[in-house]
Amino acid sequence: MDYIVVKHLHSTMALLTISLFLLRGVWMIAWPGMLQRRWVRIVPHVIDTVLLASAITMLVMISLNPLTQGWLMVKILGLVAYIVLGTIALRRGRTKPARIAAFVGALLVFFYIYAVAFSKQPWPF
Repeated sequence: MDYIVVKHLHSTMALLTISLFLLRGVWMIAWPGMLQRRWVRIVPHVIDTVLLASAITMLVMISLNPLTQGWLMVKILGLVAYIVLGTIALRRGRTKPARIAAFVGALLVFFYIYAVAFSKQPWPF
């Protein structure tokens, strides 16, 4: 498979995952019952699996090691923070203010990850 195809797939999945996360965040605030729909519980996992698989494929294709590339390591650490905050925002937060704070935090982390990916620098600002 061509690197450019995988890169575009990865970028598309990143756009889909953040779009769906934004939608689920709005639902969490305004219509929490929407989060219980079957497709809402399944589709994000499919998108995120393709996103992760395409990331790993790109790393293998261009022989990059996250342990030797600082910007890749902070993307991985950012991903962990995004997952934790997203889980608090959409599932585990005990109060609505806590969920909203975690949601905003997850969005900030996502955009940090995006900036790191674009700049290839651990501190892109």
